[in-house]
Amino acid sequence: MPTPSPTAWPIRRLTRRDLNACADLSEDRGWPREEHKWGFLLSAGQGYGIDDPAGGLVAACIVTEYGPHGRPRLGAIGMVLVAERHARQGIGRRLMRHVVSLMDATPLTLHATPNGRPLYEELGFKSTGRAEMVRGRFTTPEPASAVATRSATAEDLTSILRLDEEVFGADRTQVIARLPAFADQLRVAEEEGRIIGYAAAWPNMETQVVGPLIARDTETAKALLASLASGTDRPLRTDIDVRHEELLDWVKARGLETVAFNSVMTYGVAELPGDWRRRFAPLTVAAG
Repeated sequence: MPTPSPTAWPIRRLTRRDLNACADLSEDRGWPREEHKWGFLLSAGQGYGIDDPAGGLVAACIVTEYGPHGRPRLGAIGMVLVAERHARQGIGRRLMRHVVSLMDATPLTLHATPNGRPLYEELGFKSTGRAEMVRGRFTTPEPASAVATRSATAEDLTSILRLDEEVFGADRTQVIARLPAFADQLRVAEEEGRIIGYAAAWPNMETQVVGPLIARDTETAKALLASLASGTDRPLRTDIDVRHEELLDWVKARGLETVAFNSVMTYGVAELPGDWRRRFAPLTVAAG
């Protein structure tokens, strides 16, 4: 019998048992292995992949749904990867078409690299914004911010979830509730006993990624970011919405440098729900 074309190989759902295969696929494409992030995404979201008959994965991606169970308001697509040996054969396009079809009428979003953007545009995604990735060793500002921050406690989770849904525009409980176990630091900003922002820093290879970063205003975002930086000796990395020019100028003045730009794209909706003015950085570009 003739060997089936790779574009005909079945697509299946991934589980945490596929973590090593997903990390191998990242490495195959020259990305860091990112086992910690893959494990989180495979738990909080739903993975889809195509097996290589010779072993490993040909392709993979993660979809994280936000909103009521069974009736998501938004789906975030990330970690879309195709093995180098099978690149440019239509496999990524087929996997994406499959995911878009499964999500039916649910609006979708993703962060696209310049190389990936043409494929997503072909599938009907529209560019609605940009995020700037910055990285470096952060120099703590003097004097310290007047905005009060502290480590989050278990008692804060309800308030954090309420604030996050208000700002993000959809319920993200299955993601945010995992932050205390996933992140090295989870901090809140307070004013008169009320939480006005929160942020996390989590380990990713040799850096600490800051995200999500939700804050009432830029000064609150600065205070949260500085407080996270003071708790680690690793370089920081984060992806900031380019509309937050003041925050970008501030972090660059304190040692962070531009690494890359990604397009924020949507499908089935003209713009993302929620309040972008208080949404400074995503948890990860793979999950929004």
